[in-house]
Formats: sequence, C-alpha cells, structure tokens
Amino acid sequence: MDTAASPATSPRFLKRTDSPIGRIELSSDGTAITGLAIERDGALPHEGLPDHSCAVLEDAAVQLREYFTGSRRQFTLPLTVSGTDFQRAVWNELCELPFGEAASYADVGRATGRATAGRAVGGAVGANPIPIIVPCHRVLASNQRITGYSGGNGIPTKVWLLDHEGIMHR
Repeated sequence: MDTAASPATSPRFLKRTDSPIGRIELSSDGTAITGLAIERDGALPHEGLPDHSCAVLEDAAVQLREYFTGSRRQFTLPLTVSGTDFQRAVWNELCELPFGEAASYADVGRATGRATAGRAVGGAVGANPIPIIVPCHRVLASNQRITGYSGGNGIPTKVWLLDHEGIMHR
C-alpha cells in the first residue's frame, strides 16, 4: 500500500458498482485505488459526479464482484492512502488479516507497536478510506463483539461481511 501525503477533494477517476450490501463507489488517481465508499441511506459521497473509470477501477470492480460471489479471498490491487503514520501502520496491518480471520483492536495495537492503543486503533480503523479491500470489518472487540462500523449502513453491513467470510462474532 502506497501512502500518499495529500488527499484529493474530488476523485480523478470514479466508478460505481452494485453489491449485496448496496452500491459501492470506487475512486482512483489512475494508477491505484484511493477510496471506497458503501452506500448509506441511498447515497454515495460523490453522487453528483459522473462515472469516469480507468483500468484499475475496472479491475477493482471485477475483484469486488468475485469477493461477493465467494470466489476471491484476497485483493490484488494497488492502493494509495493518505493518513497519519499511525493510521497507515494500522491499515497496513489490516491488509495482513486473511479472509475469514479476525483480530481484536488490541491485537492490531500490539502488531503496530502500541499495545495499549486500543482506542487509537479504533479511530484509525474507522478512518479507513478503502473498506473491504483494506478489511477493517475483520477487527472486533477482544470478546468478538462488534463495536461499530462506519461503512454503509454501519453494524448491519459489518455483520453481512463477517457472515460472508464465516467469522464468528457477537
């Protein structure tokens, strides 16, 4: 995952695709995926902008379709994200979580060298600009409880993703 320093206010390239959890809006700089948003209350962040796709967005849409049908367990897409060093460390750790496996906020904190940073890890997980592909839904409380989800319709979206991957949760 590349870690760019400056976020764009409007995506250079944009593609929307349907999914079992609602429409998905993908954005790109032309070489990497820079964002993914899941429809919330019938809307996407750049609803007023027309689709303007590129090769990496077309590939992402195919890989997402494969993920949702169960034939893909790992994404192989170039990613570029902007965030603090800590956020990027958390997001890189999330990319290491395999399909069907979960980690706790404390596990992610330990893996990033901040064992007592559970709350900060939660903030970084919630700020993930590329959910699903950077699998923040695989992070649960230590007791396997779902504590929240900022994508799509929130917790119901996270439950769907966890169930899709066969991850036990409460």
